[in-house]
Amino acid sequence: MRLRKLTIVGVGLLGGSIGLAARSRALAGHISGFVRRPAAVEECLALGVVDSATCSLAEAVEDADLVVLCSPLSQMRQLMVDMLPRLEPDVIVTDVGSVKGTVIDELEPLAVDAGVRFVGSHPMAGSEKTGPAAARQDLFKDAVCVVTPTPRSNSDAVTLVQDFWTRLGARTLRLSPRQHDDLVSRSSHLPHVVSAALANYVLSPVHPPEQAALCAGGFRDMSRIAAGSPALWRDIAMANRHHLARVLGVFMEDLAEFRRSLADGNASEIEEFFAKAKERRDSWHTPEKSGLKGE
Repeated sequence: MRLRKLTIVGVGLLGGSIGLAARSRALAGHISGFVRRPAAVEECLALGVVDSATCSLAEAVEDADLVVLCSPLSQMRQLMVDMLPRLEPDVIVTDVGSVKGTVIDELEPLAVDAGVRFVGSHPMAGSEKTGPAAARQDLFKDAVCVVTPTPRSNSDAVTLVQDFWTRLGARTLRLSPRQHDDLVSRSSHLPHVVSAALANYVLSPVHPPEQAALCAGGFRDMSRIAAGSPALWRDIAMANRHHLARVLGVFMEDLAEFRRSLADGNASEIEEFFAKAKERRDSWHTPEKSGLKGE
């Protein structure tokens, strides 16, 4: 199915990458982008991430078949309220939010009342970089995109959203919103907290100036995602705080157990800790074992 008009609300890394991928695959007759700043209009056009860009939400969503919300989580509800009066009946709206429970609780009732079909989704792809200049046409290639329908979801809309992500190069997986939020709290949100904690501790000004000079590849790899948007990760942590707090507690218990092994000088437990981690990581990263084509 080729869309007449695809609208991307928020043309940053993810929104811009959707635009580039959709344009390269001719998925829509026209791709429109909504941006907040007038300067971003020219930037988006110069980068070719959309066919048109505007600071008018009404203009951006008018006559759209599919609207993809790529804004921060804290802005999604108000954007939905503002654009609903300008949406055609039966238009499909999806999002790229990293938390699904709160998004769906806020947006689905508004959509249902307005006769709009909303289906939550979350592409497991991204970067610590932000803005349309960081967008990549292949960002979603072989990435998993989770689609999170509910009992109120329109089945045809769910199928179209899955097909949309598949045609962008992703592999789709259906999960309930709750299951999604539980799983990403461990695999996505916890790593960002750990990375930020590591950067805060190791690079603290209380340490000698030579400390930073001794931060090499391992520290660089572990702390990379700490360079992400603080406001974005504040929203994610707050929206998924119950799941995140629980898994953080379990993680801290595991660290406390390792600390006890160190205090006891238990070499066998320490080696087992590292050996188990290597085995599990190697198994996950091996395509024929994990079913993945790469990270």
